[in-house]
Amino acid sequence: IDLGERTEITAVATQGGYGSSDWVTSYLLMFSDSGRNWKQYRQEESIWAFSGNMNADSVVYYKLQHSIKARFLRFVPLDWNPNGRIGMRIEVYGCAYSKWSEVVGFDGKSCLIYTFNQKLMSAHVISLKFKTMQSDGILLHREGQNGDHITLELIKGKLYYLTKTSFNLLSDTKTHPSNAQINIKLGSLLDDQQWHSVLIEQFNNQVNFTVDKHTHHFHAKGEFNYLDLDFELSFGGMPVPGKSDILSHRNFHGCFENIYYNGVNIIDLARRHKSQIYFVGNISFSCSEPQVVPVTFLSPSSYLALPGTSGQDEAFVSFQFRTWNKEGLLLSSKVHQASGGFLLYLSDGKVKITKKQPQDLKMRPLDLSAGLNNGQWHSVSFSVKRNRISVIVDNDVTASAHASISLQIYSGDSFYFGGCPTTGNISECNTSFGGFQGCMRLIAIDNKAVDMISVQQNVFGNFSDLQIDLCGIIDRCLPNYCEHGGECSQSWNNFYCNCASTGYKGATCHYPIYEQSCEAYKHRGNTSGFYNIDSDGSGPLGPFLVYCNMTDATWTIMQHNNTNLSRVKSANRENPHTVFFKYSASLDQLQATINHAEHCEQEFVYHCKKSRFLDKQGGMPLSWWIGRTNETQTYWGGSLPAVQKCACGLEGNCIDSQHYCNCDADRDEWTNDTGFLSYKDHLPVTEIVITDTDRPNSEAAYKLGPLLCRGDRTFWNSASFNTETSYLHFPTFHGELSADVSFFFKTTASSGVFLENLGIQDFIRIELYSPSEVLFSFDVGNGPSEVTVQSLTSLNDNQWHYVKAERNIKEASLQVDQFPQRFHTAPPDGHIRLQLNSQLFVGGTASRQKGFLGCIRSLQLNGMALDLEERAKITPGVEPGCPGHCSSYGKLCHNGGKCKEKYSGFSCDCTFSAYAGPFCKKEISAYFGTGTSVTYNFQEYYTLAKNSSSHASSFYADMTLNREAITFAFRTTRTPSLLLYVSSFYKEYLSVILTRNGSLQIRYKLDSRQDPDIFSINLKSMADGKLQHVKIDREKEMLFVEVIQLDKKQTKPKKNSDADEETMKADSQGFIGCLSSVQFNHIAPLKAALHHSSSAPIIVKGRLTESNCGTLTASDSTSSETTHSFADHSGPIDEGEPLANAIRSDSAIIGGVIAVVIFILLCITAIAIRIYKKKGIYSKDEAKGSENEDSAESALKSEISMQNTANENQKEYFF
Repeated sequence: IDLGERTEITAVATQGGYGSSDWVTSYLLMFSDSGRNWKQYRQEESIWAFSGNMNADSVVYYKLQHSIKARFLRFVPLDWNPNGRIGMRIEVYGCAYSKWSEVVGFDGKSCLIYTFNQKLMSAHVISLKFKTMQSDGILLHREGQNGDHITLELIKGKLYYLTKTSFNLLSDTKTHPSNAQINIKLGSLLDDQQWHSVLIEQFNNQVNFTVDKHTHHFHAKGEFNYLDLDFELSFGGMPVPGKSDILSHRNFHGCFENIYYNGVNIIDLARRHKSQIYFVGNISFSCSEPQVVPVTFLSPSSYLALPGTSGQDEAFVSFQFRTWNKEGLLLSSKVHQASGGFLLYLSDGKVKITKKQPQDLKMRPLDLSAGLNNGQWHSVSFSVKRNRISVIVDNDVTASAHASISLQIYSGDSFYFGGCPTTGNISECNTSFGGFQGCMRLIAIDNKAVDMISVQQNVFGNFSDLQIDLCGIIDRCLPNYCEHGGECSQSWNNFYCNCASTGYKGATCHYPIYEQSCEAYKHRGNTSGFYNIDSDGSGPLGPFLVYCNMTDATWTIMQHNNTNLSRVKSANRENPHTVFFKYSASLDQLQATINHAEHCEQEFVYHCKKSRFLDKQGGMPLSWWIGRTNETQTYWGGSLPAVQKCACGLEGNCIDSQHYCNCDADRDEWTNDTGFLSYKDHLPVTEIVITDTDRPNSEAAYKLGPLLCRGDRTFWNSASFNTETSYLHFPTFHGELSADVSFFFKTTASSGVFLENLGIQDFIRIELYSPSEVLFSFDVGNGPSEVTVQSLTSLNDNQWHYVKAERNIKEASLQVDQFPQRFHTAPPDGHIRLQLNSQLFVGGTASRQKGFLGCIRSLQLNGMALDLEERAKITPGVEPGCPGHCSSYGKLCHNGGKCKEKYSGFSCDCTFSAYAGPFCKKEISAYFGTGTSVTYNFQEYYTLAKNSSSHASSFYADMTLNREAITFAFRTTRTPSLLLYVSSFYKEYLSVILTRNGSLQIRYKLDSRQDPDIFSINLKSMADGKLQHVKIDREKEMLFVEVIQLDKKQTKPKKNSDADEETMKADSQGFIGCLSSVQFNHIAPLKAALHHSSSAPIIVKGRLTESNCGTLTASDSTSSETTHSFADHSGPIDEGEPLANAIRSDSAIIGGVIAVVIFILLCITAIAIRIYKKKGIYSKDEAKGSENEDSAESALKSEISMQNTANENQKEYFF
C-alpha cells in the first residue's frame, strides 16, 4: 500500500473477501519510507504476527502500541482459511506526517553548527531522529575548555553518550573522580537505514538518555550545567577535529529529522539561513535513499542460487553479511565430479574455505578475522583465477588467505549463497555445519551487482525461505534479560546468559545459589562456619559472606573493619573524634538480614575516665552514635531508645544516682558503660562521635562488636489450612519477566491448590495434583503450559516437602525436594510478560474449589517472604503456625539425641547422648592429670534411698541387664592401660584394657565362681597415639566388637622420663591419653562429669579438663569387626558359631551362661576412667574448642599459655 506521503499510522483493521470463504488468519505488517528496505512491525518484545480473521465479514481492529511513521505498508499473509484462498480487505488509520517533518541530509563530510544565547540554563533538552547505513559517525558534539566535551556518537551500530568534564559525575551510584569520562551506550543495530529517535534531557544534575524506547538515567554531581562548554552545538560531525580525545572522528553519513534544542527547530533555522546557523560542507534538505536490497536467510534450509558468468577458469564473488551465529555456510559452487567444488563458511566466528573433497588441500583458516558473528556488516571478496584462490575479509589485506589448488570453474556454474537446495532430505552441500542464518547485501558476481528485485520476481536465479528487501536481524540482548549482571550472548534464534561468578543460576541468572539465612543452612545439617547468604533471595541485592554460629539458636555474625579497643584523648566539640564503621556487606544487605531476624544486637564497650556522654548543665550530648537510619542516637549499650540513658540508668544502679550513665559521674578513675544495643531499626552502628576527652587526665576507650542477628522469622513463618474453602489472599504478584515461588508444605490430603493468581487471560498456579505429583501451570499469552514433578514416594505423608517453581522468558522449571528438576522451554517468539491483576490466593483458589488442607511454610515470591501468620490471625478457617517439625527434621538429631517440638522449629535434646551441640554432634572429650579418675555411681542414678540397707538385692532383683551398648573413643601411647571398668555388688565386672603389647582386651566376668572370659583384638598396637573408636554390643551370649581407627599423622611422643618401668607396672590400672564420647547404654558419664558435675552422681579425683582431642575426622578410617559368641560352658564349640576375625587368647573355653549370671546394677561402683596427659605429647586448641568455659577458665587460660609456649611449633590440633 502506497499512502502517497509519509503518514503516522495508529491502527489497522482487516476483513475477509466479500461474500467468499477467503480470509487471512495470520499476517505480518511491514513498513518503509521508500518501498525498499522494509522493516517488520513488532507488537510486543517478541511478537511479530497479527491474528487475522475467522470469517469473511467481521472486522479485526488493532490499535498499534507505538505508531508507525512511513509511506509504504506491506501486509504479508502467513496463514489463511484452508477451505479458501488469501482474501483481505484492509483499512489503515492515521494522519498526515510530512508537514511536521523537517529533514536534513549529511554526506559524511559535512556538519551543521548552531550557536545559542549565552545565558545560563539549568535545563537542556535535545531531541532528534536519524537514519543511516553507516555503523559509525558523530551525531552531536559540544566542545568546551581544556578538552571538556559532550558527544553523541554512533559506534558499531550502538549510540554512545560520551562526556568528559572537570566535575565529579555520578552514574548508577558509582562515583567518578574529577576529570572523569562517562560513556553510556544504548541501542543496537542502529545502522539499518530506519528512523531512530534520540532524546537527551538534562535538568540540573539529572540526565535522561533515551534511544527509541530504552532510557538510561544517571546523575551528574556538582554544578554540572555545561559551565565550561562553548555556546555552540555541532550536528553531524566535529568542525575542528583533533581537539577532543573521542574514539573516532568519522562524520555522520545519513539523515536527521526534527532536531530540537530546548524547543528551537534547528533544521527550520538552517532552511531559512538564520544567523545562528552555519554549515561546513554540503547539506541537503532531503533524505536520499541508497538503493541497497538486503536479503534475510530465515532458517538453516534457506538458500539463494545465482548463475555465474561465462569466464572459463576465473570467478570473482563479493558480498556483505551480518549474523549472530558462529557457524554457517556462506558460499559454495556446484559440484563437478572431476574437480569438486569449494565451500566458504563461518566456523567459530571465523571465515574458512575448503574444497569439497576433503582429501584435497584444506586452506588454513583466517584466524585474523575472528568474531565475525558480532551482528555487524562484514565484507567478503572471493576470487579464483588460474587455480589460485584468494579470500579477503573486511577489505583487510592482512586478513586474507591465498592458496593454489586444482579447481575448475565452469561457465554458467551456479553459486549457492547461505545453503544448498535439498533433494529429499539430503543437502547437496553435504556439510557438517548447517546453513547460514543472517542477512546479506551488495552481492556481486564478476564485479556485476546482482539485482535482487529481479530475483524476487523470478526473472533469474532461485531461492528458498528468504525475505528479500529487508534485513530481519534483531538484537536479543537488548534489553538484557540476564539478571544480576549475567552476561548475554546470542545466536540468530536465541539468547544465552552466562551466570558464572554472579551467585545466581538458571536460564536468566534469576535464582540464588546461596541460602537466605544461616537458619536455612543449619536445617540442611550444616555446622558453624563461613557461608554466603543472599538475604533477599532472587531480589536485587547480591550475596555476601557471614559467619554462622550454629548453637541451639542460630547466630549470624557480620563483621566490620574496626573491632579493636581504641583509646581516645584530646577530643572536643570543635575537634571531635569521629570513627566510621564499614561492614562486610552494604547497608541494604544488612537491613534485609536484620528484617529477617528475630533479634539483633551489637555490643558497645565504653571505658571512661573523666569523659562524659552528656553535659548535665546544658543538656547537650557530648558523645553520640549514628545507625542505619542516619539519625543521631544518645542511648547506649543495654538501654532502649529512650533518650540519653545507659544500662545502669535503666536498672537504677549507676555509681552516681544523679546520672543515668556511669561515665556521666565524671570520676577520675576508670569506669565503664557496656552493653548491647538491640533496637533493630537503628542497627548497625555506622559512626561514633566522642568529644569529651580534652580535659586533664581525661581519656576514653571504646570497642564496637560485630553485628549479631539470631534466627530467621521467615523460615518458620507458617499457616495451617483447616477447611477446603479457606485461603489467604495477598496483593497481586508482580513477576512479569521472571517469577520464582518457593515454600514448604505438609499435608495428609491427596490434592489441593497451594497458590493461584489470575489475570485477564494469564495465570499462575501451583498445586498438589495427586498424592505423588506437583503441578506448576501458567499462561503468559501463548496458551497454558504445565511442568510436573512425579515423586517416587507419597507427598501427603504429613512431613515437610520443599517446592520451588520458576518461570522466566526462556523456560519454566519445577523442583520438589531432591527429585530432579523438570523444565519447560518457552516458544522462541511468543509473549513473554506474565500479566496478573487479581489477588494472590494462598491455600485455595478464587473459585473456592480444590482448596489445600494442611500447612504451608516459608512462602517466598521473588525473594520476598509473605507473612502467613499475620494474615492467618484474621482469616477464618486458617490458623497461624504449624506444629510438628520433628517428623521431618528429627533425623538431624544424631547420636541418640531426641527431637523436641517448638512453636517455631524444633530443638535436639542431648540429655541421654554422649554428645552435645545443636544436633548432638559435638564430641565431648577430656584429658586427665595423673591420678585423676571419674566415678559414676549407678545407685544414685536409680535414686536409691541414702539410708537403705546395703544388701538391697530384695529391692532391685529385677534390675538386670541382658545387653549393653558401649561406645567410646580413646587415644593413648601408654600400655598397659585400663580404659573402662564396670563392676557390680556381686563381684561381676566388665573391663576394657590395653595389654602390654597394645592389643585391646575385653574381659567379662559374669560368674563370680569362674575365670573371666577374655576377648582380644590384636591386629596391631592401639597405643599408637591415634584416635580409636570402640563399639561394644552384647545381647545375651552374643558379643559384637567394632574398632575404627582414624589414621592421622602424629608426631612420636617422647618417653616420659619421670616414670620408670616399676611405676608403669604399678600404674597398670590407670590410663594415659584422651577419652571421648563415652556412652554406657543411656548414660553418658564423661559428659555428666564435665557438664553436670554438681547434679550427677559423679566423683572426680584430680583435675579434669575438657578438650577437643576426640573430634579428629579422617576419610581413610580402617575398621575391623569381631563377633564372639558365649556358648554353653559344658560342651565344645560348635563349628557353626560366628567366630570371624576372632582372636582368642588367654581363654580357650568361653564360659559363663548368661541366663544364670546376670549383671545386677545395684551397686555397681564405678566406671573408672583415668586419663593422664604427658607434657609435649598433644597440643590442643582449647581457645577455639571451648566456647562456654566454666569455672576453670582462668586456670585453663594460664595452662594454655604455658602449653602453647611448650608446643609452639607443633601445629596439630585434636578436636
